[in-house]
Amino acid sequence: MIQLLSHLSHIEIYATDLEESVRYYEEQVGLRVVDRADGKVYLRCWGDYYAYSVVLVQGDEPGMVSMAWRTSSEEALQEAVRRVDATAYAGEWKEAGAGLGPSYVFTGPFGHVMQLFWEVELYKAEGSLASVYPDRPSKRNDRGVAPRQLDHVTIASPDIKGFATWYNEVLGFRIMAYAGFENPSITFFGVLTTNEKSHDLGILLDASDRPGRIHHYAFWVDNQAELARAADLLMENGTPMEFGPGVHGIGEQDYLYFREASGLRIEVNTGGYRNYVPDWKPNRWTPELGANDFYCNRELPQSMLEAFPPANAPTATEQGLVPGSEAELIQKAALQKPAFQN
Repeated sequence: MIQLLSHLSHIEIYATDLEESVRYYEEQVGLRVVDRADGKVYLRCWGDYYAYSVVLVQGDEPGMVSMAWRTSSEEALQEAVRRVDATAYAGEWKEAGAGLGPSYVFTGPFGHVMQLFWEVELYKAEGSLASVYPDRPSKRNDRGVAPRQLDHVTIASPDIKGFATWYNEVLGFRIMAYAGFENPSITFFGVLTTNEKSHDLGILLDASDRPGRIHHYAFWVDNQAELARAADLLMENGTPMEFGPGVHGIGEQDYLYFREASGLRIEVNTGGYRNYVPDWKPNRWTPELGANDFYCNRELPQSMLEAFPPANAPTATEQGLVPGSEAELIQKAALQKPAFQN
């Protein structure tokens, strides 16, 4: 099968206070506003090759509107559309706009909206924003965290292997790793990739009854020093760390997690391995191996089990655990072993 998808391009999210979120992303995260149109605000990381990395739109609660992926070619886009249309989750075409050519939008089997496209305008800054490096789309930003690029998105799903299998068989995502318990056998986390990264799509087990939820999305910085600087700047500016800095076992990335202005979780990461094996077989991690924190020396905060938007019905974590339920086992593991999220 040809490689259908190339990489994650941008993510669109809800902001409960649009202008406050714009200020936060500019001043603390260090993104730059490049456009405003039809009630949306478009922001970019300095190193992303297209016009924007994050789109903000007003919403009543934090959450993900959609995640956008570029295909590897026009032929790959048509093949991806053919494959999705052959399932029960056929989408529809969207006219060209906002720097993209025609795109195909569908809602997957667990309620997450995905946008696929091939044609796109490459970004090249001019004037004072132009870089002296020919390969850089714009000058390095020195404001806030100043991430180079959008890195990945992690969603919430009630069926980790079901989600991974569908996106593998239909769109060609490589399944890179799982994490779970052995007794009883429960898989609570998985990672997929469209390229050589350890992952650009993560999946966390969702005990709620609300489809299409997101756990976090992540930015990339160049090295550990920049990640440590990010943690320092965020805390100096009033944003506490939710989890980290630390090193993941799965993927081997350095990480930190915090909440943005609407309460949505953001990760900043760096490092990690590259994997080019086309027929890679996913390993299964257990809590004892340190899937979430490689050094196994910290507990995962209970807040890290939250996904967005909030569940329609209170989850077991929010309301009191149901004995023997998956949510109970996950929360127990979270309180005992740092093994959950990447």
